[in-house]
Amino acid sequence: MLLIDGSRGEGGGQILRTAIALSVVTHQEVTITNIRANRPTPGLKPQHFTAITIIQRLCNATTKNVAIGSSEITFTPGTITGGRYHFDIGTAGSIVLVLQACILSSLKASESIHLQITGGTDVKWAPSWDYFTQVFLPLIRTMGAQVEVTLHQRGYYPKGGGRAELILHPCHTFKPLRLGEPQSFTSVQGHIHSALLPDHVAKRMKHAALQQFVPTSFTPTIAVEQGTSLSPGTGITLWATSANSIIGATALGEKGIPSEHLGTTAAQHLLTELTSGATLDVYGFDQMLPFMALAEDDSTCIVRMLSGHAQTNMWLIEQFFNDKAMFVTTREGQLTRITTRGKGCSP
Repeated sequence: MLLIDGSRGEGGGQILRTAIALSVVTHQEVTITNIRANRPTPGLKPQHFTAITIIQRLCNATTKNVAIGSSEITFTPGTITGGRYHFDIGTAGSIVLVLQACILSSLKASESIHLQITGGTDVKWAPSWDYFTQVFLPLIRTMGAQVEVTLHQRGYYPKGGGRAELILHPCHTFKPLRLGEPQSFTSVQGHIHSALLPDHVAKRMKHAALQQFVPTSFTPTIAVEQGTSLSPGTGITLWATSANSIIGATALGEKGIPSEHLGTTAAQHLLTELTSGATLDVYGFDQMLPFMALAEDDSTCIVRMLSGHAQTNMWLIEQFFNDKAMFVTTREGQLTRITTRGKGCSP
């Protein structure tokens, strides 16, 4: 059995979700202790409970102590099976974080999996739905993942109520991500979503974002979506594409934060990545790490900085493969080049 200290590094829910998913993929029983020990309210939250429950059902796993509030659990994976499933997080817990864990755990599935899930689509401390669909999913599709998603309704804090579907088809070959050479990002796009708020909120956000690109060579195309939801909410996601990569940036609305600040923040964050020479943005690298570890060969990318999340993720992945040399990092000026030794993910 593999023992994982959930308080390691940033000590959040990421360790839990990724450890459970890697447990399934590598067929290793795992016990996770000190779950979310570094958070104000430690232990399993509803979204973590839902993620584990989904993966447990997908692979007929045996578990111990899986309950909201638990600080230690044991997960013994079975074999991933296909089928249709519906789950409700019950709060505004992130749908995206749950789906990312499900995708990672199900790469070896021999049959298609169809998930319907209810919760939060655009919430704090998680990738936005648009980052998930416009940055994360296209990147893993280039590696061989076959994923389809449909958004039925946005869900914001506190009521959630967002509804989405995911279909994951069997992945026979998982290719490495080769982003070791500088990229030419030529296209910038964006999406602003808003619900139960005046129209001028989105308009001001869009104008502020566009203003940041005036001194640059980029001319973004930003779409605006006025939708419905159980709670008011808004946000903006911007992304830039090259021939081989995508980088993104997100800003989520909060009470008391002006629309102009959201648009400006997202644009400035994207421009920081674009002008740095990175081939993956800071958050994208963190999210892609376990997938690069499961590729059939070595992956390479260049990042502006290694976040605490990424460093924790790297440590966690090394535990599952018992290889402390999985990640080779090299400083190149202000940038860091990372080579990930792919371990393969054959069905």
